[in-house]
Amino acid sequence: MRIKYPIQKILLPVDGSEYCKSAVVFAGCLGSLMGKRLAGISLIRVIRGSYLSRHINYVDFRAEVLKQSDVFKRIKNEHIEKNITPFLNDAEKTLKELGVQTDIEKIVIDGDPAEAIVSTAEKDNFTTIIMARRGLSERKEHSLGSVTNKVLHAAFGQTVYVVGNKVVKKRVSPITKILVPVDGSSYSLKGVEHASSLAEISKNSLAGITLLRVINISRYEKSIIKGRDPEKESKEILNNAKSILIQAEIKEDLLDQKVRIGIPADEILKEAEEGGYKLIIIGRKGRSTFRDYLIGSVSSKVLNRCYYTTVAIVGGN
Repeated sequence: MRIKYPIQKILLPVDGSEYCKSAVVFAGCLGSLMGKRLAGISLIRVIRGSYLSRHINYVDFRAEVLKQSDVFKRIKNEHIEKNITPFLNDAEKTLKELGVQTDIEKIVIDGDPAEAIVSTAEKDNFTTIIMARRGLSERKEHSLGSVTNKVLHAAFGQTVYVVGNKVVKKRVSPITKILVPVDGSSYSLKGVEHASSLAEISKNSLAGITLLRVINISRYEKSIIKGRDPEKESKEILNNAKSILIQAEIKEDLLDQKVRIGIPADEILKEAEEGGYKLIIIGRKGRSTFRDYLIGSVSSKVLNRCYYTTVAIVGGN
């Protein structure tokens, strides 16, 4: 089966923090694996305008006037040249050193960070957004940053990678071992398809893909009472998912299937920690989600508690 690569254009938000440096390295490693299949990668830095308050009194009163003035333009350009351009240049250098072959664009715009990232992704047809868990403005060590959280809930058409807090090492593939939770929904199967494309580009470094089906403990007894066998159903779900990988010509000895019983998010996190996975791939929403623009409750819990492993939330139509 010919694989359609879902990663075609990458949007990489950066804010100068140590956390986003790991996201840059992750994007560089992934871009290197993609080779010429990658159509483009863009670094985006969104500035809120708060830098003005350090230079001009009563900025809130004069802001709209200043935006049209030479003073504003001068201060903005000085801020970009001093505080933003050097980091963008370093990020571009890192991407090229890691083997990214496509052109690298640098975007600097004003506005609300999450809104600007999502609107840019939609307007310019980016398929993928790669972000750090948190940035400069986030205080809690393990928190999912507010900007990242907003992007995850609004970027329905893109796959969003949230890079874990562990340092991503240069020249080391970030996707050697992949965990893909499945629940039988079309959304989780998109996650399997995404995994198949990553497996194809990382043949030399891939250690394995595990398909995980978690039987919700709260529904187990109800299923038995209704005459259904949840464990048999789980095996069918796993086999359907595995068939997608087999059709994509992923070697069977790289594939594993597991069934766990418990609270889905808890069991996914336990498996991720015990198995030492580098990447978790989850469909944007599962059976419990009721709004298209929200990620599923299980995905949300995994994202907020999976501090060190990179998580990909697969979107798209």
